[in-house]
Amino acid sequence: MTETTIDSTTESTLSELKALVDRGLGGINERRLMPAGEVADLLLDVRMLLQDLESESLVN
Repeated sequence: MTETTIDSTTESTLSELKALVDRGLGGINERRLMPAGEVADLLLDVRMLLQDLESESLVN
């Protein structure tokens, strides 16, 4: 079995991603419709954080 470890930077980025998604979902939970621009902004934020995480993992 392969053991994986998550460094503090990765853990911090993942926590930030989860918080971002939670805020986005919390904001739309009360509405039936969400403007496409807001969806695009949320997805772009998530993508940027994932890209940063990927870049950091390639460096390490």
